[in-house]
Amino acid sequence: MGIVSGASTTVAAFREEYDDVVDVVEAGADDTGETSITPVLEELRADNTAFVFPEGRYYMDSQFRFTGFENIGFFGENATLVPANYHDFDGPQFRLFRLGVSYNPGRRLRFEGFDVDQTAADTGIRTIEATVSRDLQVRDVTIRGEHDSGTWGPGMFAVSDSDGQGVVERFRAPDGGVHADQTPNAGNIWRGPIGIEANTNVGYLEFRDCELGGFPDNGLYAINDRGTVVVDGGRFANSNGANVRLGGAGSRIQNATVEVDRTRSYDKSQRGVRLENGDDLRVENVDISITSPQPTSHAISVINTCRQARIEDASIEVRGDRVNHGIVVSPEAGETIIAGGGIVHETAGGYPLWIRETDKQDRVLVERFDVSGAAGVTAAGLRDGIRCGRDNCRFSHVTVDQPGRDGADRNAVVLTGDDATFYECTLRASQYPYVDLGDGNHLRDSEAESYDGDLEAVRLYPDVDGADFRVNRIVNGIDDLGASDVLTWRNTYE
Repeated sequence: MGIVSGASTTVAAFREEYDDVVDVVEAGADDTGETSITPVLEELRADNTAFVFPEGRYYMDSQFRFTGFENIGFFGENATLVPANYHDFDGPQFRLFRLGVSYNPGRRLRFEGFDVDQTAADTGIRTIEATVSRDLQVRDVTIRGEHDSGTWGPGMFAVSDSDGQGVVERFRAPDGGVHADQTPNAGNIWRGPIGIEANTNVGYLEFRDCELGGFPDNGLYAINDRGTVVVDGGRFANSNGANVRLGGAGSRIQNATVEVDRTRSYDKSQRGVRLENGDDLRVENVDISITSPQPTSHAISVINTCRQARIEDASIEVRGDRVNHGIVVSPEAGETIIAGGGIVHETAGGYPLWIRETDKQDRVLVERFDVSGAAGVTAAGLRDGIRCGRDNCRFSHVTVDQPGRDGADRNAVVLTGDDATFYECTLRASQYPYVDLGDGNHLRDSEAESYDGDLEAVRLYPDVDGADFRVNRIVNGIDDLGASDVLTWRNTYE
């Protein structure tokens, strides 16, 4: 059966974890990349076994499936997997390794140390699909070459037990994939491959230092409202839909880089991070750069199904010659806290921070946050640094600087909701720094100044009721178009 000798260092490494350690080459697998190894793996199938792949090239033209196992491992030692092209792959053209399924998961799995060579034309297939109940470990898997077969994307992972845990570390597919319509599988799959899918996870699953290039149907896609997914580090770039989509209980993305600098003809929306289907979802210390924007390529989207979110110390840059927004909080999203960090926004128009209009009373709190950049303006508007349409929002120690691009009129803040408070904020804009269209909004201990020396710093519209201004520096005063019950106290007007 090709069991490695007891003197092997590999055996020493795995002796306590597995009953058997099998060298697949000694057991008959071809390591030259000429003959498929799947039949050999089928013969070797055994539980409590480590399958070792010495240095070499291993051709696979059909799926290897193993479910219901207790403990298995696959270990590459400078090993390269070579998938057959779409036309030569035998059977379902979906996967190389299918290890556990939802109705019959494995219990413990390790899979690590493989390169995947899909540089040949019409190649690209799911390298590993794993569903494990207790302990999933996947490390150091690198897919080389663009996924151009139109079949499923390189990885799918799930922990099927709520008490189970898993880690996927340094899983990399930097070359991305192409739209299904440009592949031999056109018409059989919508859009094309997803980079990494984890939508059935219910346990605790970490993705550490992973890398995904541009995929046509989302990058890392993990929106199940059960389980916890942590994305720690890594780089996610240029995927259609969203580069990272996150849901669950306490799920978060942290210390990662998200970048969009390329848009293909079929890329309609390339959002940075999308939060949905969960409670206490977090974005922490993430750098997001979008320099090739579509109008819906927001840096961070807090979707209606996100019940609670926190965005902390995010560094966001949005540039380009199209309208685009920075952080967008959807109407039905729950409480959202934005703390620290900031947005540099230099597009043809759009809102760096857009809190959309709603009757929902869950608060949005923004503190220690900077909005800057010279954006343009369109005939449709979209000219405000912060546009807030939700009631009961709070802004503390926020700086908004909107000088406008090439003479464009920009406002720093526009309020269409009620009962907002701005405290110790600095607001500057080429047009109006503070525009109020709601009721009971407050500006306190703040500074507001227009770059246009002839304009007032504050504009109040006729239907406004109960606007409150206390201890502010308001350059050129207030342009009151007919508001009622306006309170001013200890302000300075220059």
